[in-house]
Amino acid sequence: MILVLFGQPHSGKTTLANALIEGKFEYTKHIDGDQLRDIFKNKDFSREGRIKNLNRASDIAHYLEKTETDVILSLVYPYKECRDYLRSLEPETKFVYLHYTGERGREQFHVKDFELDLLEENVWTLNTSELSEEECIKQIYEYVGEKSTR
Repeated sequence: MILVLFGQPHSGKTTLANALIEGKFEYTKHIDGDQLRDIFKNKDFSREGRIKNLNRASDIAHYLEKTETDVILSLVYPYKECRDYLRSLEPETKFVYLHYTGERGREQFHVKDFELDLLEENVWTLNTSELSEEECIKQIYEYVGEKSTR
C-alpha cells in the first residue's frame, strides 16, 4: 500500500504521517519531502525541480511497495502529472489532500501553481483546521482501512 498525504506547506502532512506510523502503521516506511530534499541535495523549488523530487519519491515508494513494504509519502505533490505518474506505477495508491483555513505562518512557501481537481482525481480531503489530529487519523483509517496491508 502507498498512502500519499499531500497539500500546501504546514497543512499537517508530516505530523499525520508520524502519528500513523506511531499507531497502526508502525511497520510502514515514511518518505518526507523535506528529508528527501536534504538527502538528494535538491533545493530547486522551480516546477522542474519539484517534479524531479516528486518523481524520485514516487519511484522509491513504488520500489518499496514491490518489496512488500507499505509506504506513507508526505509531500506537497502540487502537480497532477506527478500524482498521475505515481498512479501509473501503483494504481491502488491512496491520496489524501490536506488543507487548512486561516494562516499558519508558512504561506510564503505555498506553491502558486498547485493543480487540483478533487472530483476528477477522486482524492480524500481533510481540513486540518476543523479536525483534530485524532479525528484526521480516524478518517484516514476509515479511508485506507484499519491496518496496513502487510
